[in-house]
Amino acid sequence: MKEGIFIKKICVYAICKNEEQFVDRWYNSIKEADDIYVLDTGSTDKTVEKLKSHGIHVYSQKINPWRFDNARNLSLDLIPSDFDICICLDLDEVMLPGWRKVLENIWVDGTTRVRYIYNWYLDENDNPKVSFYSEKIHARNNFRWVNPVHEILKYEGVEKQIYTNDIVVNHYPDRSKSRASYLPLLELSVKENPLNDRNMHYLGREYMYYGKWNEAIDTLIKHLNLKSATWKDERCASMRFIARCYKNLNRFEEAEMWLNKAINECSYLRDPYIEMAMLKYAYEDYKEVIKYGEKALKIKNNEKTYINEVFSWDETIYDLLSIAYFNIKDIDKAINYAKEGLKINPNNERLKENLKIFKETKKKI
Repeated sequence: MKEGIFIKKICVYAICKNEEQFVDRWYNSIKEADDIYVLDTGSTDKTVEKLKSHGIHVYSQKINPWRFDNARNLSLDLIPSDFDICICLDLDEVMLPGWRKVLENIWVDGTTRVRYIYNWYLDENDNPKVSFYSEKIHARNNFRWVNPVHEILKYEGVEKQIYTNDIVVNHYPDRSKSRASYLPLLELSVKENPLNDRNMHYLGREYMYYGKWNEAIDTLIKHLNLKSATWKDERCASMRFIARCYKNLNRFEEAEMWLNKAINECSYLRDPYIEMAMLKYAYEDYKEVIKYGEKALKIKNNEKTYINEVFSWDETIYDLLSIAYFNIKDIDKAINYAKEGLKINPNNERLKENLKIFKETKKKI
């Protein structure tokens, strides 16, 4: 760890299992910490060996039955009580340089938590596509993790939080890892606390991911009916997910109804407009694709929330609009939108081929 005397004593902690590919990159991003503690939950590769080679404190314990909150609480308990600031950072995450100096400058006595920029999804060129404020930098005392999955930090007392855009964490996940444990853990979360709106929303979303369309619809409607479900962005997402389920059930009128509800709930977000454009595209109503696509593009502010969809800020809408304009014989706009899409993703082969077709069509006119 970095030597020296600092006003605040900072520790990084984590849980891990079979993540040797990430160890060196992770360590290099947080080696300015005064100490690092990791709870390994059963690695069979060289994760533990590589962590220890960097002087990291590593403890091994299998968690049975598995719960993320229990594992994180055990990792938090490893940290000595004389630390001031704790940073929970998974091994597939990277803190960008300069974080320590910023943290020392903004942390004042009584601070309980720092909210910072978390780039959850980045494209191949490291451009953030989904970003929001995360909250895993916190004071050492009076915090515990709760929820079997999609766990969060709960504080005992009145919080004093600080927001900063100058601490940034990038997420580079191993997308081949299984999510098989998520569904039963989410079902357990809702069983333990059926009035928790966040967990109900996540469970409905997970049913949708599994193609359990009717279970997803029922659960997401339960979310919307909870008195505590007041966050408009999340309510909008539940409505969009219900619409997706109906779309997959070939019940397009109900899908459209729920997307209209989503638009009314959050007219300031691109997501419901783009999902409506996608729905209209599915049954070749190109004028409606244009109507909702153009409305989406008028929204320039990308809210910093995990609810945001990648497709709302990548080339998707330009792709849809280019095809829609081509089908109503407005070739110039089709070409322009295809070009705009390729500015965002020059490697989109379908857009490239479509652009060729558009240009060839224009020559024949």
